[in-house]
Parts: sequence; structure tokens; C-alpha cells
Amino acid sequence: MYKIERSPSLDLVALIGIDPDSEGLARARARGYEAPHTGIDWVREHPDSVRMVFDATSAYVHVRHAKVLAELGIRAIDLTPAARGPKVIAAVNLEEHLDAPNINMVTCGGQATTPMVAAVSRVTRVPYAEMVSAVSSRSAGPGTRQNIDEFTRTTAKALEEIGGAEIGKAIIILNPAEPPILMRNTVFCGLPEGTDHAAVLSSIEAMVADVARYVPGYRLKQRPVIEEGPFNTPGGLVPHRVVILLEVEGAGDYLPTYAGNLDIMTAAAVRVGEAIASHQEVAA
Repeated sequence: MYKIERSPSLDLVALIGIDPDSEGLARARARGYEAPHTGIDWVREHPDSVRMVFDATSAYVHVRHAKVLAELGIRAIDLTPAARGPKVIAAVNLEEHLDAPNINMVTCGGQATTPMVAAVSRVTRVPYAEMVSAVSSRSAGPGTRQNIDEFTRTTAKALEEIGGAEIGKAIIILNPAEPPILMRNTVFCGLPEGTDHAAVLSSIEAMVADVARYVPGYRLKQRPVIEEGPFNTPGGLVPHRVVILLEVEGAGDYLPTYAGNLDIMTAAAVRVGEAIASHQEVAA
């Protein structure tokens, strides 16, 4: 809600939930927005008022929502791992799917780490890429906890299909530490013999800057490191690997700043929504 409020090209029509006592719905009403608790039924009753729906329910629920939105001809930006449409990482392949009726935003970990794998694969072959996302347990709601399997499968596929790794692996950790930690991501990419290491490091830093344009709290925890091997990976023996440590601090619009995992998903989704709106305006 807060990010769409700041958008120059998106207008918030309604914030929709299913709990009449929801604090979020109450906040939306206090800011003057319509905030029904009738879920997707509200969209069915107002199809002419809505051109785009940002669905942040769960993978299981979005499967049902996707059918309804497709029947109504409403564009879906899917913030769950349901993967009913093409996977989009805003900094990497946004321009390829601007006409798709349903866009899947992959996962928070995918939005954070796939750009790093893509940054490496655009300058060298990546036989194997692995990501580990650690998020505060406090920032993991019921939807996240119910979708751990979908998270790992969808993120690993994104590392391969969008990031360009030949084999990808994803791991998520819900860290119960107090005070809560910021979202932290570790990315390993195997590097074949003959890789230009300077080009790898330069490409990574350029991609970090691209992501930070729409996620201001996205940053390297330290300069990426090229480690000497050899390393035996699922993609074969590699002589070197690059280790990338990332941190994502949330904007603190409503959720605490440690909830960078939620912030990067909503920021990337708004970035996609804005690009689609601009694309439609040009096409009109």
C-alpha cells in the first residue's frame, strides 16, 4: 500500500483481505481506501475497477485466484511461489514478459539472489549456483511457513532458468535470533577454468546497483570473494568459486526494517507493475 502510494504510475483502488478485524485493512480505511474483507469475491464484483491485482496470499490460494483473474481479464502480479505464469526477476528479465497475463515474482530469496547469478552468467558459464537466505523468524508469516517446499523449488528453478546456472540449489533459514536479523543471502557460483575474475566482480557490482534502484536497502555485505578450489559441486569439479554476501534492509514503511525479505518482494512487484502500466500506456 505504501509503495503504491508513492508510485507515479499506479493508483491503489482497494486493499483486500479476508479478516474483518485485520489491522492492515483498518490502516487502509484510515487512509481513505476501500478495504473489503471478502477476498477475491470483491474483485469479481468490481471487475471494471481493477486492471491489476497484486496477490500476496499463498501458493495454494493463488492457484484459485489465478483462474478467476484470467476469466475477468485482470492482470495478476503473483507474490507467492505458485508459478502460474512466467517467473520474473525485476532486474533481469522484466522486459521479456510485459504482456503476460500472470507474472510470478518467484520468492524473496529469488529476487535477492537470482540477479547475482545472472550477473556472473553474463560473463562466464556457471556450472552450479547455490543460495542460502536467512530471514528473521519474526518476518516469516503463515504464508511463508506453508510454502517452504515451493520456495526452494521455485527459487532453484529461477537460479537456472533466469540466472543462467546449469544447476541451482536453494535453502532458506528462519532465524529466531533476538534482536531480529536483517535478511542475509549467501550466493556461491562455480567458475570454470579461464574465467575473467575481474569481469565477474565488476558485473556483480553493476547488478547490485541495478537492484538498489528499486530496493534501496539492497547491498553487498562485503566485496565478493573469489575462492581457490578445486570444488566438487553438483555441476562438476570447478577450479574457483565466487562467494557473494548480501544484506537487504527494509524501507520501514510499515513493517520493521529487518523484514527485508518482505520489502524486496513488494518493491520488485511494484517495479513490475509500473513497467506494465508504462508498457500499456505506450501501446494504447
